[in-house]
Parts: sequence; structure tokens; C-alpha cells
Amino acid sequence: MDTTVTPSPDATTASRAQRQQAVVKALQRVLPERSLLWQDEAVTPFECDGLSAYRQRPLAVALPETHEQVGAVLRACHELGVPVVARGGGTGLSGGSLPHTMGVTLSLARLNRILHIDPLARTAVVECGVRNLAISEAAAQHGLYYAPDPSSQIACTIGGNVAENAGGVHCLKYGLTVHNVLRVRGFTVEGEVLELGSEALDAAGLDLLAAFIGSEGLLGVATEITVRLLPKPQVARCLMASFDDVGKAGDAVAAIIAAGLIPAGLEMMDKPMTAAVEDFVHAGYDLDAAAILLVESDGSPEEVDEEIERLRAVLQQAGATKLDISEDEAQRLRFWSGRKNAFPATGRISPDYLCMDASIPRRALATMLAAINEMQGAYGLRCVNVFHAGDGNMHPLILFDANDPDQLQRAEAFGNAILLTAVQLGGSITGEHGVGIEKLDAMCTQFTDAERAQMLAFKAAFDPKAMLNPGKLIPMLARCGELRPAPGQKLGQTPALREALADLPRF
Repeated sequence: MDTTVTPSPDATTASRAQRQQAVVKALQRVLPERSLLWQDEAVTPFECDGLSAYRQRPLAVALPETHEQVGAVLRACHELGVPVVARGGGTGLSGGSLPHTMGVTLSLARLNRILHIDPLARTAVVECGVRNLAISEAAAQHGLYYAPDPSSQIACTIGGNVAENAGGVHCLKYGLTVHNVLRVRGFTVEGEVLELGSEALDAAGLDLLAAFIGSEGLLGVATEITVRLLPKPQVARCLMASFDDVGKAGDAVAAIIAAGLIPAGLEMMDKPMTAAVEDFVHAGYDLDAAAILLVESDGSPEEVDEEIERLRAVLQQAGATKLDISEDEAQRLRFWSGRKNAFPATGRISPDYLCMDASIPRRALATMLAAINEMQGAYGLRCVNVFHAGDGNMHPLILFDANDPDQLQRAEAFGNAILLTAVQLGGSITGEHGVGIEKLDAMCTQFTDAERAQMLAFKAAFDPKAMLNPGKLIPMLARCGELRPAPGQKLGQTPALREALADLPRF
């Protein structure tokens, strides 16, 4: 006999109100009045991140102004058994900072000071709420800059970059966040001080810094970050190549790497995307091209001249129909302005879009684009494509209207099919945007039960009660059991895609 009692909506509301009252009372003891929000109209701006299709409100939003207040908030929430979701600039695209309805959102936006720049050691010590671009702006007087440059760098914070291991258009040559961060200081879930890494070349013990970067707020809360700075290149020039076939453009990317060339940036956009951004920023893109590549060379004048000539030869051999090379810094920045504004440009042509973040082997670019083109017909939705082509990190943007529940469902199914295809091609479900809540189901496809159990055990070593950003990144084993395909079932595959996959070399 089933004796389960389902609480009435009124009882659930009353329970939430009581929990909220207790949380607010506890946080009022450790925060000034201006640093605590809990009324509905006050917390509404925090109900989602850049993945705006999913929204929910927390019990309260804490906005600490000091590191000590961050620790105090964590200690208070831990004593109450209340979940905590850390939030930076809110630019994330996977729902990583989506609030917990029975938890506290810990906004770190007010920790926004650049504490120290050492031009000799080429390092900067900054608080977690400092904007990515602000680091380079502050270091410019020393002839230095911070290399990782996500498209949202004007707004995203370095703390969020650490949480997601963000990249950017120059990550091919200069690496991701994990390659450019030396040390992180912050707090554990219990509010104890945590320090990982070192300003020296090595740190004692296990390399937990690399595990912390990209952990999406599940292991701790970063408040102070030491980053590596690089000398600004003497010269940078951008080469824009047009192709009459998307497959040729994809093959050209592989040819560049095979030739031993590592450009500072290597980006790809298909025709629908170039049309959207050209109408928005007038970057000078070839609107007749099926795809364009943006390839940047930087270094000394002699190095750049030589690399540009080698790139020109490879691209011509790969079938480029047109080549344009920036003549000055203004033109170089104009070429890149289109790529940097790809997401806002897409927002002008569609009420909503779902930005995916799969990574695939470079040699599979053409196959993936053909698969996405086929999926557009299957799901009845348009998709525009932009890639960090050099490292195979793709960002298909699925266009839909969130006011239509059917379109939202089809967009989610379309996105999952792209992620599944990436795994089948030997790639990954995410390159830099993270898993958050958006890709939880896809985690069940990429990783085995044993692998996910190890991930959960690693989190438990830092957060035994799963109070930090619960329900994100690592799906529970039961959830994956429900999603497991039947024997022999190939999820997301159409006949044409199965044929294309069969022709690829094994990995």
C-alpha cells in the first residue's frame, strides 16, 4: 500500500517562506542591509544566466563586499544546510549559475578590485569579480595583457572564467584559463580559507588547481585569482579567407595545423552567421561565401610576414576563393568585430537561441556541419554556426521562440543530437561553456556509470553534503539509468549521418 503523502501547494509555499525567513535572519547577522536581497522584485534579475530559457528564483541573494563576508555567508548557509550557488557576471551559457529555489545565490560582483600587477613577474592578482577585459586594460601600461578572451570579455568576470575554464578566439596559441591561472584563493563550502596553486612554477602536493578550474562552482568559491600576463605582440595581422563550400573550409583548418602552423586565432563562420554579423557590425565579410575563416598571425614583423605568406599558400591550395589581409590595426579589429559580436548579432534575427558548445576533432568539421544541416530539416529549426575552428570547439546557435513550448522542446532535442554526434565523432559535449544544467543528459552519454561515480566521489571530498551548486555538471546515476538507450540504439543518428560516421577513421 502506498502511504506517500504529497504536500499541497499551500504547504510547499509555507515551507519555502519559513526557510526563507530563517535564511534572511541568519544572513542579516553577517551582511549589511545593502548586501542582502530577498523580495521577489529584487531577486528577479538573478533568476537566470545567459541561458535564459530556464529561470527560477533563490530564497535570497547575498552580495558580499569583502572576502570575510564571503566566508561568513558560506558558514551561515552551511550551518542551516542551505545550498549556495556562486554567481559572477551572469554571462554563462549553460545554466551554471541558475539559482536553487531553496538556496542562496552568492553574487561576487562587488569583489572587483585589481589588487596588484607585477610587470617583472608578469602576473596580476585580482578579485573574482574583475571583468576579463579590465585585466588587459590595467596591464596595458606595462605592455602586457591577459590572453584568454571569450566573446563576452567586456562583461564576464575572471571568477566565472575560472569556474568554466573559459577560452576565446586566441586559445589555440595561448591556451585556456587553466593555462593562464597560477593561483586561486577562496573558501570551502564550510567557509574555511582555501588556496590552490602558487605564483612559483610549481606547487607542493597534488595539482588540485587544474581540477578546480572548470569545476563550475562545485568544489569551492574563488575570491582571489593570480593570472599570468603576456607581452603584447609587436604586430598582429588577420587574414580572411572565403570558401564556396563549407567542407573545403573545414578541410582548410586541418591543412593549416598539418602544415605546422599555430595561428594566434583561427575562427570559422558559415554563410547564415556571416550575413547576421555583417548586417550588425559591417565588418567587411564576403556575403557570397559559403564559409569564411579568420586567421590571425602575431609576433615580430618578420615572423608575421613569413607566417602570413605560408598561410596564404595553404589556404589557396585548400580552395579559398578570396583572401583579404588586414592592412592596419583598424581593419584587423574590424575583421574580429564580427566574430566577437556573433551572439548579439544572432539575437537580432531570432527571439531566442540555444548556443551549443561541442568539441570535435578538426578533421570532422565538415562531417559535423553536414550533420547539422541535415538536423535542421529533421527538427524544423534553423541553425547558424561559428567555430573556434583551430581546436575544434564549435558553437552552433539553434534559433527558436521560447514562447512556443513545442519550439523549445525541438531546440533542446536538436541540441542534444548535436552533442551526441560530437561524442560519436570522437569529441566532447563541451569545450568552454560548461555542462551546467543544459548538458546533464549528454553527460550520461559521454561518461560511464563508473566515471560519473568517480566524479561524484571527488566532489564529495570537497563538499560531502553537495551544498555547492547542487544539480549541476554531474548527473546522478539514477538519472542516467533512465536515459540509457536500448541495446543497439544510436541516438541522434540519421541514415546519412551513420554513413558519414562509417567513413571516418577510427580514433
